[in-house]
Amino acid sequence: MNLPNAITLARLFCVPLVVWLILVDRMAAAFWVSLAAALSDAVDGIIAKRWRMITRLGGYLDPLADKALLVCIYVALAHQGYLPVWLVIMVVFRDALIIGGALLFMTLTQTLDMKPLMVSKLNTVAQLVLAVVVLAATAFGIDDSAVRPVLIFCVAATTLASGAAYVVGWTRLAAEMEKQEGGAGDLK
Repeated sequence: MNLPNAITLARLFCVPLVVWLILVDRMAAAFWVSLAAALSDAVDGIIAKRWRMITRLGGYLDPLADKALLVCIYVALAHQGYLPVWLVIMVVFRDALIIGGALLFMTLTQTLDMKPLMVSKLNTVAQLVLAVVVLAATAFGIDDSAVRPVLIFCVAATTLASGAAYVVGWTRLAAEMEKQEGGAGDLK
């Protein structure tokens, strides 16, 4: 296992700790662990690209760690009343949609060659920023009343755009696959 994958794995193992810290109202510690996890997402990518350590395992592990971290933080923050439940439902549904779509694609094609879309990367950054801001505001008594609604809107908008972009892409791919098969699967 190379260094970027080890960093990603460490981020994945931080998830239960962050959730526990949020649920027991240790928000300063949750903030610092979450911030370190968020920064590790950038660090592992930079190291992997700079020193040509990109691996297939890392290609699967990195988005898994991101999704696990964000979904669990969002659920914990909503449980504690710091994020609106509707936003958390939207974020969780989008991730379930992407995972379900990837599994369906893999089942149909026997391959999984998904590349993250730019809007999806933007969505991940927006989600991380919102989580860190909420944790910082809660931990250190910072008034985020002006910025939190804007960040919630950005997360909601990029979540919708990202989910829609994946669905449109999969729909196009499915149409191309049906054309190639010549409608062999049609019922007559």
